[in-house]
Amino acid sequence: MTNDLPPTVAIIGGGFSGAATAYHLARIGGDAVRILLFEPRDAIGAGLAYSTLDPSHRVNVPARRMTLDPDEPDQFSDWLDQNDALGDDPDAVLPDGRRFPARHLFGRYVREMLEPVLASRRVRHIRSAIARVRPSTRLGWALETSGGELYQADVVVIATSHPPPMPPAILTGGLAGQPKFVADPWAPDALDGIDASDRVLIVGTGLTMADVVASLERKGHAGPITAISRRGQRSRAHARKPVESYGDFLTPPSRTALDLVRRVRRAVRPDRPWQGLFDCLRTQGQGIWRALPLAERCRLIRHIRPFWDTHRFRIAPQVDALLDRRLASGSLEIYAASLRSADADADGLHVSLKRRCGRTERRTFDAVVATTGPGHSDVLTSQPFLADLFNAGRAVVDPTGLGLPVDEKSRLLGKNGANGSLFVAGPLARGQFGELMGLPEVTHHAVLVANGIIEALSCVMASAAE
Repeated sequence: MTNDLPPTVAIIGGGFSGAATAYHLARIGGDAVRILLFEPRDAIGAGLAYSTLDPSHRVNVPARRMTLDPDEPDQFSDWLDQNDALGDDPDAVLPDGRRFPARHLFGRYVREMLEPVLASRRVRHIRSAIARVRPSTRLGWALETSGGELYQADVVVIATSHPPPMPPAILTGGLAGQPKFVADPWAPDALDGIDASDRVLIVGTGLTMADVVASLERKGHAGPITAISRRGQRSRAHARKPVESYGDFLTPPSRTALDLVRRVRRAVRPDRPWQGLFDCLRTQGQGIWRALPLAERCRLIRHIRPFWDTHRFRIAPQVDALLDRRLASGSLEIYAASLRSADADADGLHVSLKRRCGRTERRTFDAVVATTGPGHSDVLTSQPFLADLFNAGRAVVDPTGLGLPVDEKSRLLGKNGANGSLFVAGPLARGQFGELMGLPEVTHHAVLVANGIIEALSCVMASAAE
């Protein structure tokens, strides 16, 4: 804390996690906290997930389960009604009343919720990326932007998103420079070069694959699409109607991954949708995770994560129906296979695929799209300021490989333990908290971080008064 200014909190990253942390910190701290939100994008709150303008990209959970404020669970649903946001999108509403709007609407809602604190200057949006974070010669931290500007802060919050997508090395090595090799499907206009009749290979069969198929369909693509992954698992659908969660995995919690899997299998009921069981696992997820020793957490990630992801992170019913239609028509095939080689010539993009059954085949495509997700293993080198913190020993490798290591208050762990003025908000903290990839878990975590910051600032102010 310097001069007569209130204590300053710098939040690095203005996607949903950073925006939610700023929102709750401004509400809790009021005018007693100065918040600097560093986000190069013009808009805050959307991030990668909610910045897409493609109307075929829908939220993956019903709107009634999405909110910026846990105390107002219907806030987003009410906002949709107040703004008649679905007036031109009748397909967003299912016959049972559940609503799955386009994702950009949630990003717009978050921006509007933040407008009052931005207008009041309690939160200041700085359109710059952070290059370095180092201890200040005074109290707190010195932050340097990529443009060389310097800022001082008493507390720093790392709320950056996942590392950039990491396509398989076989593809980047064999297809580099090919105009129809899409290494990052989220890049602007990434799919524009794919023609309507092109033969398309999608490497990855999760949520991003579904988004790519939906985008291509909207653009009029009618050619054959092949989607592969090592297990060939497609993201599962929601139940046909709302379901109640059931099960109990906390009394007592499992201490091994094997015991947890056995308990889940025993809890499955043929007379009730499996989605209700997984909803229970989601809500109890952080308690389940905390009870597992580190070795068992790593075992769970290694063996169970792919199955968890496809059941936990479901796709919107509208997109699921699209995949079903294309599978039925034969214009989409999904199967288990791994890459063996890739090269290109004037005839197309040639990829050798080894099927799960053992057969290897060489196939030719007009376009290849990588949807294998972010490179979690490179999180500490994904941004210069994170590498800086790591090299200085202020951050260490997360043994789970899921992000950045933090303590129970979400304070960043370094070689000397937790730093009381460095916090991590959002999915990068899931090595400690487990279930931190979707709403409402990220929202609750933002509240936890905001309260932790207020506690940390009280110590800062006490030190300054001495």
